[in-house]
Amino acid sequence: MQKVQIVCIGKLKERYWQQACAEYEKRLRLFADFKITELPESRLPSSPSQAQIQSALEKEGNHILTLCGSEEIIPLCIEGRELDSLALARHLQKSAVEGVGRISFAIGSSYGLAPAVKKAGRLCLSMSPMTFPHQLARVMLCEQIYRAYQILNHGKYHK
Repeated sequence: MQKVQIVCIGKLKERYWQQACAEYEKRLRLFADFKITELPESRLPSSPSQAQIQSALEKEGNHILTLCGSEEIIPLCIEGRELDSLALARHLQKSAVEGVGRISFAIGSSYGLAPAVKKAGRLCLSMSPMTFPHQLARVMLCEQIYRAYQILNHGKYHK
């Protein structure tokens, strides 16, 4: 069974986002050893300088890279590749065939991800050219991972 995790900077605050992620987490356990790991967001002043932002991103990035180790990392970032659901399913399948033990999707803070995390990614993924709140992006990613496994297992979910 493939191990998949979503590593996120920050916590989901609203109950409805938590419930949505919990539902997909429950569904995904049929197909993968799936979990969501929340890492603390660096505290910044209300109007941080660029240097403060970069320092926070580096600290968060180091935390992500330490947690993920040598596993496959897929950072979510605006400059990443846009994949349709079938292509994401094929990527998960290819990783499994290649013996990748764990895949970690990384979602950064509202300031994004450290360049080191993006560089470590085998694939940088963009959900869309549009900007979404990080809470919604997490739910959307859970849904797309679930859809990918439904595709791979010939489920009726993806039509």
